Amino acid sequence: MHPSIQQRSEGLAALRVRAGIATSALYAMIGKEQPVQEIRYQVVPKGKAYHITERATGKVLGFRWKWKDAINFAQALEARADGVKVTLSGGAQ
Repeated sequence: MHPSIQQRSEGLAALRVRAGIATSALYAMIGKEQPVQEIRYQVVPKGKAYHITERATGKVLGFRWKWKDAINFAQALEARADGVKVTLSGGAQ
């Protein structure tokens, strides 16, 4: 990855972390529980395959033939959306 793109990506990840910390601190100050983060990606069975769809848009981001592979892919997408670096190993990508 180009160094300037890598730097921007790391900067955005740091901002996401700081935003999460600030949100937690705000809810702690007002004495309320923080709302639960809804899942972004959902595994939907379609025939013999499992589609991984983005709940906000309904867009299919990929599919897997095995349920476990589909769940792992959806969890990896969730982690990436939260700014965590994830690599998928084994199975189809």
